[in-house]
Amino acid sequence: MTTNQPLIIPCVDIQSGRAVRLYEGDPDKETVYFDSPLEAARHWVNLGAGLVHLVDLDAATGRGENRSVIGLIAQELGVPVEVGGGIRSRAAAEDLLKMGVQRVVLGTAAVKSPELVAELIAAHGAERVVVSLDARGLEVATHGWAQGSGLNVADLTPALADAGLETLIFTDVTRDGTLKGLDRDLMRDVRQLWINTLIVGGGVANLDDVRLLAEERIEGAIVGRAIYEGTLPYPAQL
Repeated sequence: MTTNQPLIIPCVDIQSGRAVRLYEGDPDKETVYFDSPLEAARHWVNLGAGLVHLVDLDAATGRGENRSVIGLIAQELGVPVEVGGGIRSRAAAEDLLKMGVQRVVLGTAAVKSPELVAELIAAHGAERVVVSLDARGLEVATHGWAQGSGLNVADLTPALADAGLETLIFTDVTRDGTLKGLDRDLMRDVRQLWINTLIVGGGVANLDDVRLLAEERIEGAIVGRAIYEGTLPYPAQL
């Protein structure tokens, strides 16, 4: 699948019940954009978003969880939501699906227990399961980006494809929340490693990055700070 207009997916990161953005994934370097994550999500839907990406940062880092507010958003928003952060078991994933979440996003679990991806796809369909590989360069980071896995993206993509995965999210941890722009060489490398739907994140700053996505035939990006602070207009039209 290729497109001339990459999909820009607004991200709502939830920490301590508020909508925040982190700098380079550091939970102690947060900017609060909305006190209410539901208000943040509604803001993007009102501007035309047809899909919202939620991240439970507390669950990802083991500091707690925000399941109640995520369930509220899934029920109240009126458009599909996908949720990542701390989903490390089949039960955790299925609890979110039962809440009305459209897609669960597996990170650490997909690295540590790749069979879980195949199990969830077999049970719920590829349209409801996404894997997010968060990396420094091509080395995959886990546990809320706090640990290196010792694995390269290329070590994981064949098994994910064999498991039936359709959509892969790749996040450049070193640029996330920085507005530094996408690393074209890195984006090109990941594109070559994943032939199905590829969504990227980490550093998207402006329309130049959206053009880069189109040129590299990457289907879309998850964007936070750039649309919250207005360096990338939303909706972003090429």
